[in-house]
Amino acid sequence: MRTVSIDQARRMALGAQGFSDRPPVGPVDVRHVRRVMRRIGLLQLDSVNVAVRSHYMPLFSRLGSYRKELIDEVAYERGELFEYWGHEASLLPIATYPLYRHRMEKDHPWRLIQEEPGYVDRVLEEVAARGPVKLSDLGEPGERSGPWWGYSKGKIALEWLFVKGLVACSHRENFTRYYDLAERVIPPSVFDLPAVDPAEAGREMLRMAIRHHGIGTAADLADYYRIRMPQARPLIKDLVKSGEFVEVGVRGWNQPAYLDPEATTPRAIVGSALLTPFDPVVWTRDRAERLFDFRYRIEIYVPEPKRVYGYYVMPFLMDGELVARVDLKSDRQLSRLLVRGTFLEDDQASSRVAPALAAELVRMAEWLDLGGIEVADNGNLARELRAAI
Repeated sequence: MRTVSIDQARRMALGAQGFSDRPPVGPVDVRHVRRVMRRIGLLQLDSVNVAVRSHYMPLFSRLGSYRKELIDEVAYERGELFEYWGHEASLLPIATYPLYRHRMEKDHPWRLIQEEPGYVDRVLEEVAARGPVKLSDLGEPGERSGPWWGYSKGKIALEWLFVKGLVACSHRENFTRYYDLAERVIPPSVFDLPAVDPAEAGREMLRMAIRHHGIGTAADLADYYRIRMPQARPLIKDLVKSGEFVEVGVRGWNQPAYLDPEATTPRAIVGSALLTPFDPVVWTRDRAERLFDFRYRIEIYVPEPKRVYGYYVMPFLMDGELVARVDLKSDRQLSRLLVRGTFLEDDQASSRVAPALAAELVRMAEWLDLGGIEVADNGNLARELRAAI
């Protein structure tokens, strides 16, 4: 069995994710969005808007400054992306829609659906008659049952209809989802295609996952599109047998890995990028630790006194390594990018990292139309970073 080093695996992984691609010359346009989507396969959606909506960050990390509205135009106006559960809630290429039909057609026995089927039917009829609609447009939206995910019965009904593929997201306004009948959102040329057989859909998702990974364990590959391991294992075995995957060892990993035969190993990964917590490079925390020796946990739901690094911490990628982490917040009233904590990894030199991180933060502030940067006295890189900015 071929064996590769951690350094080689890291370069393969970052190359597969687009970090060795040439930066754009001139303004970022639709072609660049398509290029990044071919690299990463999906944009994970998240409601937290402390620094910037998470699905806007992966393009900034790979392309630099661009109009955030470009993603919305590609997704909702051009119809090239659709929303569904890929790796969590995601924007996905429209051509992959048939791969998810078997998930839509599964039984989803949510309690509300069993207890009040007539109510769900009425919500669907209302969407059909009045769509696109947001939750508050419903005649009976219901009351929230608690904070965070204490969804009202109207939200639960809409989400069940969404999971079942009966309704789809037509667009968003201020991140609020508008629902319409799926056949009015998904182009007929795609909507009318038959569902792909579950086993073949799983194989194709794994093929896509290995292209996005370059190299990864079975668990890494299955997690990208949320395929259960009992389903993924025999499919991966088949893909190895057919030569589409190559089984390899990675020094220091205690599990076999699988390599995309077409993956390249860049000679070097050059440049810097801030990564959202929901970037594919770091969203599987175990993989980030194996590849980069970078233990990363999101602390949004940790009580403030127990947080180690901060509320919304972004890893900082520099020349192929995760070298620091930064707790960021956009203060839109004061037009400031607030750096609430800055932490250098133990084996890194502040004299090298601080200037590069400062330049990246300046670039991010300009992209977000924020007038300045404030660095708090928190973390072992704060003083050097403030001096560099």
